Amino acid sequence: MKRLAAVLAVTLLAASFTTVSIAATDTAPAAKKKAAQTAKKPSVKKERTTRITATVEAIDLDTRVVTLRDTKDNLFDITAGPQVTNLPQVKVGDQVEITYYQSIAVQVFKPGEAPQGSAATVATERLAKPGEKPSGIAGANVSITATVESISPQKTSVTLKLADGKYKVVKIENKKNLNNVKVGDEVVITATETLAVAVKPAVKK
Repeated sequence: MKRLAAVLAVTLLAASFTTVSIAATDTAPAAKKKAAQTAKKPSVKKERTTRITATVEAIDLDTRVVTLRDTKDNLFDITAGPQVTNLPQVKVGDQVEITYYQSIAVQVFKPGEAPQGSAATVATERLAKPGEKPSGIAGANVSITATVESISPQKTSVTLKLADGKYKVVKIENKKNLNNVKVGDEVVITATETLAVAVKPAVKK
């Protein structure tokens, strides 16, 4: 669980601005000047759910490595962490269903208007009971607030200052996404990640 949250925190800023384009509001030419004064700061959310079904091909209880075969006949190994106490219940031929959910939300605020307490990590976990087939849900929600330190002249990149004083340069795919973003604005980036795993007995033929 700690590893899940750590991975999110490390990759969050690198992924958010390169994979998420901030949505810009189109405005009629005659109203552009007026809209520029009252336009809302941009925000966007993108999410994705991946589902995998695989069959247990081999289990090594000493190393806790489980070999799986997916529906495309690809073999891959996963290592069961110490929190998986029911690993001996897994048998060759069992079906493993994995659901992975990801979302990244980016919202820009005027200086001083970003929600307070937005630099937090919230983790959740629910595991199977002793004696049951291994299953569980693990998730983490990470929010980071940064300040726009500078915007490149060509609007191809933005430098963000993090709460710890470090700087992160991120690329911007669409220059129009920066039309209402200014130096000093605050950016709140929130990432949510959930992993659900369920093991079911092999189907009897």
